[in-house]
Amino acid sequence: MSAEIIEIPRSASRLAALEVAVEAARRAGGLLMERYHSEKSISYKGRADMVTDVDLAAEGKILALLREEYPDFGILSEESPAEAGESGFTWIVDPLDGTRNYALQVPHFCVMVALAHSNEPIIGVTYDPLREEMFTAERGKGAFMNGTAVEATRHSSLEECVLAFEMGYIDDMASKALKLVGGLWPNMQAVRVMGSAGLGLAYAACGRVDLFFHHKLSPWDIAAGIILVREAGGLAVDRYGGSRCLEDGSVIASSPRIVQCFFDATEGMDWRQ
Repeated sequence: MSAEIIEIPRSASRLAALEVAVEAARRAGGLLMERYHSEKSISYKGRADMVTDVDLAAEGKILALLREEYPDFGILSEESPAEAGESGFTWIVDPLDGTRNYALQVPHFCVMVALAHSNEPIIGVTYDPLREEMFTAERGKGAFMNGTAVEATRHSSLEECVLAFEMGYIDDMASKALKLVGGLWPNMQAVRVMGSAGLGLAYAACGRVDLFFHHKLSPWDIAAGIILVREAGGLAVDRYGGSRCLEDGSVIASSPRIVQCFFDATEGMDWRQ
């Protein structure tokens, strides 16, 4: 579990911050399921970076609740301008992680709501509305899936592990990630590329995969997952082994032992530069 407990004020309706985050994720997830089989309006923010009208509608539901319950907290959300707060706390929101999966009805996507203090996540919620799986964590209090405690992998070597990663939208770095995986293969059990970094990190927290890594993500892609992994007894570090995942955008997440194995095995590889 993570150290240094931060006292978080109650919301306007006297709810705990984690309760507010869970409710926000549920509301957005409900909308995603209502619209799952319907036609979506799709646009692109980059070559392959897709956004739908459902992303925007789900974000609206989340932000409305967060603003109502914590009007003095900042907000950093994928589809909206950042909102500065006066409290030192910032909500970090991804209303739909795995947009392409969702648009194509591939059943692997999630909603993420995190709360950060001094640029470190202290609350994380990752909600898979299709499977009705709610992953939650609060600093110093453990990580849970639907109320049951979870923990990161107990394996002791990469040879025992299922490794998960995502390609992202930076082509040269994606090529380096592929080269890294090729350099490690076949000294692992399997590789997974599932189209949702949020679920990849949640699965690393609960042991469904043994290690997740990514070369460059935005804060909303990883904030919730970072605290989930850390509270599940794991490490979530940047490519240099430090804790500045939100600033650098890179993340390696697993148990302390497997993170060290990963760093040892990838020493000198281009991806680490």
